[in-house]
Amino acid sequence: MDLHGDVSGFLSSHPNVPLLSLHHLDHLDPIFHSMDRFESVKHLMKAANIDQYRLLQQTICYNRQLSWSFSCSWGYSVHVYEKVIPRSILKLPLETFKPWFLDSKPPLYIFNTRPLSNDSCATPHVFSFESIRTINENEILTNYVRMVARGLLACELAGNHSADVVSRIEVVSPMTKPTQNGKTGCCDVVETNDMQVAKLKLRDCMDDELIA
Repeated sequence: MDLHGDVSGFLSSHPNVPLLSLHHLDHLDPIFHSMDRFESVKHLMKAANIDQYRLLQQTICYNRQLSWSFSCSWGYSVHVYEKVIPRSILKLPLETFKPWFLDSKPPLYIFNTRPLSNDSCATPHVFSFESIRTINENEILTNYVRMVARGLLACELAGNHSADVVSRIEVVSPMTKPTQNGKTGCCDVVETNDMQVAKLKLRDCMDDELIA
């Protein structure tokens, strides 16, 4: 990764292709902010050791009743937005990082990005990978916990609900390899448990499913 600083925005919207390597870690902030660089990589490898093919693969789903959008970077993070945001937008990395050459002039990257914002409707609640285990022969459970409060008011769009009360995200994924064709996977919000714990179930998108 020819980037500097905090690459969490990039890793949370990683392209749907296999992760091959993490370059220049000595120029990056720890990929898990509560750990140092060495501990961060060891922690990420806990997920890789169980399902290396799915590592960092982005999956997007929605809770229409609450008007929430979920973006899961498997084995790394889950972002929750208090607004229904198109997949085409959620696939763009939040620009938490800086270019490799700090004196670069636009365009700074070979991919499009989203700027950071104080808009509570466009700023995610961030949950970091905590643990992983197999729950049966066919499924894996990963847990993601909130590290810090978002520090913004709730999105003011009519009918929206605050996600401040959510403390943990549980993600169930199949043991089968995800489709490596550049497409975004699909998932369902199967439970919100009074909104303190949200549960997602990852799956392949159906042939006739609208995923724009």
